[in-house]
Amino acid sequence: MIVYFSGTGNSRAVAKTLAGLLDEKVSFIFPAPDLSGEERVIWVTPVYSWGLPPVMVDAIRSAVCKKGSRHFLVATHGDDLGNTHRQWRRIISEKGLDPVAAYSVTMPNTYVSLPFFDVDSPEVEKAKLEAMPRRVDEIALMIRGEKRCDDVVRGAFPGFKSSVIYPVFIRKALSAKPFRVNDRCTSCHKCERECPMQNITFTDGRPVWHDNCAGCLGCYHICPVHAIDRGSATRHKGQYYYPAHHHQGK
Repeated sequence: MIVYFSGTGNSRAVAKTLAGLLDEKVSFIFPAPDLSGEERVIWVTPVYSWGLPPVMVDAIRSAVCKKGSRHFLVATHGDDLGNTHRQWRRIISEKGLDPVAAYSVTMPNTYVSLPFFDVDSPEVEKAKLEAMPRRVDEIALMIRGEKRCDDVVRGAFPGFKSSVIYPVFIRKALSAKPFRVNDRCTSCHKCERECPMQNITFTDGRPVWHDNCAGCLGCYHICPVHAIDRGSATRHKGQYYYPAHHHQGK
């Protein structure tokens, strides 16, 4: 079974590509799939500031898994994942399960809520998307062989990123309160439909964010008229959404 979380489509694309190669069932983390009969579970997730998204942490910890089942991580990231794989290994081990291997896949950048963070250039985005199928094929072969390894891109200063920056990010950067919508909004409801947390409703033709935000920025990236911002940090930034990826500034 492949269990995934995705906000802008990168991890969903990797999960479905991997499912086809391994002839595995694939399930979103909500509602929680029944893993009690699964011998092998593959967790596919984006990386949030060099760590696991809290929604994925909660999903793993609450999952009912078969004793002795074998678990694998496939993490998608824009540049590197720090020590995300070690965090995942700890959580799996705490459940008394077997964390066999961890892999990472480089995908287009989606995080735009901090200064100097933006989507990739069209050229870099294209190169990453073109490389993804080959990388996922490599991962499928390694999963079949069940070699114990960490085949990941850790990047520079992984310990600092995952142990210092990540906890601050989780505490301060996941609230939906900074989201704003401007007069370009056409009330198309795309943000509402695509929110993986069902955290957006419409009032008087405008989106309203509630308190169950995963911080994925999917609503920002999916808006066809670029009417959504998360505070001032995302102004004049680009957009990316798989497979309808596009770049657009304000």
